[in-house]
Amino acid sequence: AERTTLYRAGFRLAIVNLLILLGLQLLAGHPFDLQLLYKAGFGLANGLICAVIVTGTIPLVEYLFKYTTDIKLLELANMNAPVLRELMVQAPGTYHHSVVVGNLVEAAAEDINANPLLARVAAYYHDIGKMKKPLYFIENVGSGDNRHDKLAPSMSALILMAHLKDGVEIAREHKLGGAIIDVIREHHGTGLMKFFYDKAKNQVDESVQQVDERDYRYPGPKPQTREAALIMLADAVEAAGRTLTDPTPARVRGMVQKIINNIFIDGQLDECELTLKDLHRIAKSFEKILSGIFHHRVDYPEPVYKENVKDKAADKKATGKKNGNGKKPAAEKKAAGKKNGNGNGK
Repeated sequence: AERTTLYRAGFRLAIVNLLILLGLQLLAGHPFDLQLLYKAGFGLANGLICAVIVTGTIPLVEYLFKYTTDIKLLELANMNAPVLRELMVQAPGTYHHSVVVGNLVEAAAEDINANPLLARVAAYYHDIGKMKKPLYFIENVGSGDNRHDKLAPSMSALILMAHLKDGVEIAREHKLGGAIIDVIREHHGTGLMKFFYDKAKNQVDESVQQVDERDYRYPGPKPQTREAALIMLADAVEAAGRTLTDPTPARVRGMVQKIINNIFIDGQLDECELTLKDLHRIAKSFEKILSGIFHHRVDYPEPVYKENVKDKAADKKATGKKNGNGKKPAAEKKAAGKKNGNGNGK
């Protein structure tokens, strides 16, 4: 799963070369001489040199053909990658959201035979554009003031759209690869920003001025791959899941199905290869993971600390000695009696 995999493959190739050479030597009936040792050495070196050449040329191939290899994806999946570290600092809410989306899409991708590695890594980076204006996205605000309350709905829509362009620029700057850039650009498709669209409609008199729905839709394009579509679905489902007040399994199931149905009816999945069977499997996968995330915890009773009986008895005895306890030891009484004559005249 790392670049060392190539070296292991080269070593295996070297062993295979050696075995084939020895087999051919035996079949031909040639003696085992010094020339055979030279050939064996070349066979071993061939496998190892191939591994080195492939390792060195992979970045060139990725650059020339705009292809993102699994090795590149594994490097990007490292949570210490510069972009992810910056995202964690600048927009911690978005970072957490992206990690959860990554978990959702990885499991769903395995269920529909998509690329789980690409889906997970692309999910980590799909919202990196929010780093430019993190406080305009609700997951980074917490209980503070919502800055969109002071903006016109049209301006809020433009800010939300901008995170796609900003994300593409950051991805190109850090050379994240074409596959990641495509997901950043496509993961909202041409979806409607319904909250701001409805807000705009409520603020104007439609008999005088019409609100153009196109002004409140993302620019697209729609998802072209199953991985991009998975991230679109998981992105919406995770965001909606955080608004559930009592996330019971039934409510989670209803929320997931509603989100997926709305995206499907809106035509956002028309250009990817997801089938209805895939959507059913995706919904089941999302429900399972979200139910685990939102599960109810048992209310544990407060611990009751019992006093040690021996310690309690020792404390009582020590207290009795300190206060005299109303009694005197027998030896002390006898000595006092002798001193006072004890009433016998002795």
